Amino acid sequence: MLRAYLVLCLSLFAAPIMAATEIHPNQVWLLVDTKAKKIEVKKGEQTVETLEHVAIGRGGAGFKSHRGDNITPHGEYHIGWIGDKSMFKRFFGLTYPSVEDAEQAFDKGVINEGQYKRIVRAQELGQIPPQDTPLGGQIGIHGLGSADARVHEVFDWTHGCIALTNSQIDHLSQLVDTGTLVKIK
Repeated sequence: MLRAYLVLCLSLFAAPIMAATEIHPNQVWLLVDTKAKKIEVKKGEQTVETLEHVAIGRGGAGFKSHRGDNITPHGEYHIGWIGDKSMFKRFFGLTYPSVEDAEQAFDKGVINEGQYKRIVRAQELGQIPPQDTPLGGQIGIHGLGSADARVHEVFDWTHGCIALTNSQIDHLSQLVDTGTLVKIK
């Protein structure tokens, strides 16, 4: 009963933050289609480029219930940081977990009230959410680095990230920056 009340109160408090992001006509953003294994680079609602043959988490895509589940999370995120010295060539870190992820996890007893509030507060302040909760973190879009490109072509191999070839991640780095919206479906 207390948990349901807390979720309701915090949900009402965070409602303006959780509204679907409005897409402006000239806004560049990414739509990751985990079933079709592609990333559409969009400008407004128009697809301007498609990056094919991406790899996702070994556990598929959907609700990421805990660190180490190898699931690529569905949801709306932003590129929170860019790592140019990643072991995977480049790493576009996503603002995972979102408030929506935290609500589901709190409701299921995966995270506690304090962890939920930290995630909500980070989103309110436009900061990178805590990466150390049981939901995990360090979810992003990255290249292969020195990984075997043949493996990438055959199966999903990440721990929950979206992987591209090194040439694809180099190309994508010319189109996006921190703050870029990323929708994963």
